[in-house]
Amino acid sequence: MYSIGKFSEKLGVTIQTLRNWDKEGKLSPIKLDSGHRRYTEEHFIIASNLIQKPLPRKTIVYARVSSNKQKNELEHQLENIKQFCIVKGYVIDEIFSDTGSALNYNRPKFQKMWDLILANQVERVIIAYKDRFVRFGYDFFESICKKFNVEVIVMNNAEEKTYEQEMVEDLMTIVHVFSARLYGSRSYKQKKIEKVVKEVVESGFQEEK
Repeated sequence: MYSIGKFSEKLGVTIQTLRNWDKEGKLSPIKLDSGHRRYTEEHFIIASNLIQKPLPRKTIVYARVSSNKQKNELEHQLENIKQFCIVKGYVIDEIFSDTGSALNYNRPKFQKMWDLILANQVERVIIAYKDRFVRFGYDFFESICKKFNVEVIVMNNAEEKTYEQEMVEDLMTIVHVFSARLYGSRSYKQKKIEKVVKEVVESGFQEEK
C-alpha cells in the first residue's frame, strides 16, 4: 500500500487533488485508525482514469510530388528530410506523402495530417519546400498551424528553380485544373490548351531575356 505522499508521486498529481477526490467520492482510500490514507494498485487504476492527460504531440514529415513520374524525386525528398531531422535531433513520429497537385487540398495524406493538427496531436511539421505543402496560400495554412502551437519547419526556403520556372509551373497548374473541369483531364482539347499556354508563357520569358 502507498501513503498519500507516495501515491501522489506515483500518479503525478498533488496531495490536495487526492484529498479533493476523496471528498467528492471519486476515489475513496483505505483509512487507518490513525486517520492516514492508504492506496493500493486498484486505486491506481481508478485514479489513472480520472486523469485527463493530453496525448503526446508528434513530429511529422510531409512530402509531395505532382505526378507518379516523380517517384524518385519523392524518395529523394524524403531522404533529405530524414537526414535533416537527424542533424537537428528531431525524432520523426509519422511520415505523410502525396502524389498530386498542390492546388488540390483533398490530398489523402494532406487531410490526414490536418486531422492530427486540429486534434492538437502535432508539435511540428517538417517539409522540404513551401510549395510541397501548398502552391498558394502558404501563409494562411501556416497561421492555422500557429493557432494550434504547431511549428512548420521548411528545410529549404526556396527550391532550386528560377523565377520563370516557378511562374510557368504555377500558371500551368491553374490551367490544368480549369481545362480539366471543362473538357476532362484526358481530353485532346485539354491537352492542347495546356500545350499552347505553356508555349506562349515560355516564349514570353525568352523574349524578355
